[in-house]
Amino acid sequence: MVRVSAFDEPLKKLLGGATAKVMAEHLDLHTVGDLLHHYPRRYEERGRLTTLTELPLDEHVTVVAQVADARIMMFNNGRGKRLEVTLTDGSGRLQLVFFGHGVHKPHKELLPGRRAMFAGKVSVFNRKMQLAHPTYQLLDSRSEDEVADVTEAVDAFAGQLLPIYPTCKQLDSWRIAKAVDTVLPSAQEAVDPLPPVLRDGRGFVPLPEALLRIHRPQTRADIAAARDRLRWDEAFVLQVALARRRYADTQIPAVARRSVAGGLLDAFDATLPFTLTEGQQKVTGEIFDALATEHPMHRLLQGEVGSGKTLVALRAMLRTVDAGGQAAMLAPTEVLAQQHHRSITEMMGELAEGGMLGGSDMGTKVVLLTGSMGTAARRKALLDLVTGEAGIVIGTHALIEDKVQFHDLGLVVVDEQHRFGVEQRDALRSKGKQPPHLLVMTATPIPRTVAMTVFGDLETSVLDQLPAGRSPIASHVVPAKDKPHFLSRAWERVREEVENGHQAYVVCPRIGDDADGAAEKKGKAGTKQAAPEEDAEKRPPLAVLDIADQLAKGPLAGLRVEVLHGRMAPDDKDDVMRRFAAGQADVLVATTVIEVGVNVPNATAMVIMDADRFGVSQLHQLRGRVGRGSAPGLCLLVSEAHEASPARARLSAVAATLDGFELSRIDLEQRREGDVLGQAQSGVRSSLRVLSVIDDEEVIAAAREEAVRVVADDPGLERLPELRTALDALLDKDREEYLDKG
Repeated sequence: MVRVSAFDEPLKKLLGGATAKVMAEHLDLHTVGDLLHHYPRRYEERGRLTTLTELPLDEHVTVVAQVADARIMMFNNGRGKRLEVTLTDGSGRLQLVFFGHGVHKPHKELLPGRRAMFAGKVSVFNRKMQLAHPTYQLLDSRSEDEVADVTEAVDAFAGQLLPIYPTCKQLDSWRIAKAVDTVLPSAQEAVDPLPPVLRDGRGFVPLPEALLRIHRPQTRADIAAARDRLRWDEAFVLQVALARRRYADTQIPAVARRSVAGGLLDAFDATLPFTLTEGQQKVTGEIFDALATEHPMHRLLQGEVGSGKTLVALRAMLRTVDAGGQAAMLAPTEVLAQQHHRSITEMMGELAEGGMLGGSDMGTKVVLLTGSMGTAARRKALLDLVTGEAGIVIGTHALIEDKVQFHDLGLVVVDEQHRFGVEQRDALRSKGKQPPHLLVMTATPIPRTVAMTVFGDLETSVLDQLPAGRSPIASHVVPAKDKPHFLSRAWERVREEVENGHQAYVVCPRIGDDADGAAEKKGKAGTKQAAPEEDAEKRPPLAVLDIADQLAKGPLAGLRVEVLHGRMAPDDKDDVMRRFAAGQADVLVATTVIEVGVNVPNATAMVIMDADRFGVSQLHQLRGRVGRGSAPGLCLLVSEAHEASPARARLSAVAATLDGFELSRIDLEQRREGDVLGQAQSGVRSSLRVLSVIDDEEVIAAAREEAVRVVADDPGLERLPELRTALDALLDKDREEYLDKG
């Protein structure tokens, strides 16, 4: 019979069915190991020993006193029960109070005349000092010989650190602490994932000791030592998983796509009316080097809004076509796919008309493939792909369908990675005869540590330099409720921009047609719901159709106001965008369909209604639609949120900086980090318990270096079975599949 590891022992065997069921259903804790890795979120100190005449209000104290009297009080017509205990230490008196089921034990033990130590937070009720539900320890020393023992007990009790655990409604912290006491002896069997050389070299305590110290610390130094060790474990095991993924990728064969002199790329570069920025040249070099290798490139290209990522991606696609392959760009929406197709064909000119009358001899076809295309156009596009006539295809999820076949898919470019599941990315990659190279683009700046964890299986290139000629964007918060005249001034500013020959966007959180009522109340993907304190009036988010109508009849009367939203017919959406880009509309009232990829240099102003309903990164993305030409940009963040609310603080942060990397840090600090292996959406508990991807940059960077070294030396971890065991625990079946598809 196979012996079950102590860490794998089901909790119901040790804690009883009822407690184990609550832990499983509400805290996702199933085994002894799960509970031992359920760390305290903070610690309370019982407080220094205090006399009853010196009790500080709202502070944690410990007192030694004698019970003067104790009595049960009934309330709520006999349905409620309260135990009141009066203490005295000779200098003063103090009341203790216990409620509900918590009265039974103290009622039996705290009899008049008993001495005990009591610890709790001092509060006032009916003008009397009291401790509600204090912890206590009976002393009852009756002989002179026991005085020393009592003194030691008092010192130990008063100085003790009480762990406060993450809880649920059905399970208090003290009950979790009691359960931890039951399983804590199993900590001695903890399998240490750190190689001994690494552990000893960094001076970490052994894992069993770290678990003991984090759950039952004697001092604050114990907590620090334990957290340092456990933080390293999390960072290191995760980075080993990612390093093994990267190593495995280097073992997969792929077709190298090397440069071809005098080809399509050279012809395209010769037509560019500007020179590439230093950043674009550096990043292009990194991508081209990776394309020339005989294993698949897996690279993340991240950059600020407007930093020229599309141009970099296009040059990588042209390099692939030169080398005999095809390139596919996957966009999250039809609006963005159409925008990319339009801008790429415009940039390429006759080079995008290969095989067509008037096209360049060395050109290629650039085709669009979306779900809403007509049958004839769709059939033609599919034929161009399978024959290889089309070197570049730009599309939506329609590219992933089984009917879509390529002649020789060499490069996949995924735009706005956070909009796609890895399954979709994987499905497109599987269409290559050999695994194609992969370039993932995002305009959402990602802090370095997050890139090393969330996208740790990808090499990273960063574009943080804006092209010459880009204009600054001024951002301001418009407090519509406190100062309605500010909103009136906002519409005057829009009129002024239009009178100066420019255009403007107005963004709203929802569409406003009948179909979106119920869905919008629940909150749509990509729209941040207002916090309870900010939603006092329960007003639904402002809607495109309502606001467009109000503006056209009111403050923007006489201007050409158009609407754009996701439920319009694709041809209608494309028509609106074409007319706006051509200057045939003054103001575009839209949802977040304009968030990424939309490029209208003449649009200089943006008003974001109910801006507090959007996340920080989304606001930064939206703002990036203006200031794309030679005229300065203006972004006005309209909100009814209270001045002191977290929502207003968020908006002020966005208004204060154009640095997307700084904003992404703020965004992450304000949100739960989630599971860095991507499982947060499926409800799996985060694999990070003490490691913070924002605060622990040095730890993550050092752990990555060590992980790369370990995997290079021993890819199969044959000499490190303990580390393999830890990886198995981290990478359950779902997470393993996630990394495999990454």
